[in-house]
Amino acid sequence: MLNKMKTANATVHYAGNEFMIGISPSGHALTMDFNGQRSASVSPLELLLIAVGGCTGADVISILNKKREKVTDYRIELHGDRREEHPRSFKRIEVKHILRGHNLSKEAVEHAIALSDQKYCSVSATLRPTAEIVMTYEIHEDA
Repeated sequence: MLNKMKTANATVHYAGNEFMIGISPSGHALTMDFNGQRSASVSPLELLLIAVGGCTGADVISILNKKREKVTDYRIELHGDRREEHPRSFKRIEVKHILRGHNLSKEAVEHAIALSDQKYCSVSATLRPTAEIVMTYEIHEDA
């Protein structure tokens, strides 16, 4: 698993017709559309946003589980603003954590998000030198 490894290797192979196939260190494959104009596959930049969400989400849910918080649903919405000039990297990424559960503690949620943002999420840490990352959250009570 990548988060336990000190190094990582991946392979990306050109599949023709402006598609690439990425193979993760664990052997999982995914397609990427580097044209960006079709909806046949995700673009590499979209994968980067998804990686931020997956990384911080894994941290947050793990921390909340350890705190015995009762999360029944959790999603993360991400929005990235890109620079106008090339290489058109992200200048700002907004990460909105939306949690649903039974009596979720606001303090526990804030603490979990802060720990992920400031200490654990390696994807955010990699992007932070060039992109502002803003974390917000909503808590919804289950009936």
